[in-house]
Amino acid sequence: MSISRRSLLKASVATAVGLSSMGLISTVQAAAGKKVVVIGGGVGGATAAKYLKMFDKSIEVTLIESNKDYFTCFMSNEVLEGTRSMDSIKFGYKGLEAHGVKVVFDTVTEVDAAGQSVKTKGGQSFGYDRCIVSPGVEFKYDAIAGYSEEVAKTIPHAWKAGPQTELLRKQLTEMKDGGTVVIIAPPDPFRCPPGPYERASLISAYLKAHQPKAKVVLLDPKEKFSKQGLFTDGWKRHYGFGSEGAMLTWIGGDKGGKVSKIDPATKTVTYEGGTIQADVLNVIPPQVAGKIASVAGLTDEKGWCPVDHKTFESKLKKNIYVIGDAAAVAPLPKSGYAANSEAKVCAAAIYSSLNDKPMVEPSWINTCYSVIAPNDGISVANVYALKDGKIISVENSGGVSSKHDPEMSKREVLYAHSWFENITADIFK
Repeated sequence: MSISRRSLLKASVATAVGLSSMGLISTVQAAAGKKVVVIGGGVGGATAAKYLKMFDKSIEVTLIESNKDYFTCFMSNEVLEGTRSMDSIKFGYKGLEAHGVKVVFDTVTEVDAAGQSVKTKGGQSFGYDRCIVSPGVEFKYDAIAGYSEEVAKTIPHAWKAGPQTELLRKQLTEMKDGGTVVIIAPPDPFRCPPGPYERASLISAYLKAHQPKAKVVLLDPKEKFSKQGLFTDGWKRHYGFGSEGAMLTWIGGDKGGKVSKIDPATKTVTYEGGTIQADVLNVIPPQVAGKIASVAGLTDEKGWCPVDHKTFESKLKKNIYVIGDAAAVAPLPKSGYAANSEAKVCAAAIYSSLNDKPMVEPSWINTCYSVIAPNDGISVANVYALKDGKIISVENSGGVSSKHDPEMSKREVLYAHSWFENITADIFK
């Protein structure tokens, strides 16, 4: 990689250091009476809520989340492999409450931008001076004929970690040796660009250890994907990719990999290149911004939320900010690390606006680790800056893992697990 590990670590804390030097991190500030409502307690929302209280204890921060437990999507593929437990990716909100965040378990049904209030399914109403919406993604189930939200109860997407992850894991363990797992990857843009390919890798790793006659077929509408060269190199080494009798096969868009329909009863998949019957079928549908973003009028014709790249304030609704997967902020990817970075910048912007202080010059970072097999990991990293009002990738600031080296690949897995512990502590503790 063209960026050193030490440089990457320094870059990852640059935002916090910059905010501290500007006087943002303090125990007492002058924003008494100011209210911020955060919708969504995932990576983006939880980080933003915590950092708002860190910047200014006097801001009243209310986080509204439907579920009492949050399961991280990152590292959930290791649950499918069997080397990680569901409990290890489960997090609660006691840490945020300890920082002074008011946590409300309810579902937001309305955001009144004109009246600056949020209403919930439980009949509660919350006024705000600023509102942060971090809803994650919603699935376009009807994009694939035969698939639906109801069908997903038996043919899982597992793209929101939790019960869906457990269901897919159960189906894998119960599949007969010699069975076929079919994974349907989504078109761009979608949450976690390398995710389907890590999933194919780790499902293959599980099968290689426990059901060595089984096959994995990954159907993909795209002709290329994130970290493709690194993945395919690993697939060749571990799963015979590209050879006769390979355990793992990837069929890209240029080879007819686009899926048109499924038959839920027989788990038969029809794609441009033919048909295939699965024993275990994993459908990852196309995605748009989470439902509340659309209900609140924050989405454009593409289904994502246009925002000011410096502050993340919505371009469609004043005093509402959108962060995480729902925000249209390319080249920042839709990833957990990016959402964490966006949340800190957004919190700084809101702090500045509530206290009539100049906004610090923002920067962002993203690192994404993927595990291909036990003791074999890869990663990609980049640093982003603001130029002419747009987020840009800083030239020569990052890179991908170098050519495979057994010791380094093993170390990448250790780095991945260490990163997981650090980022979840940063979010929830």
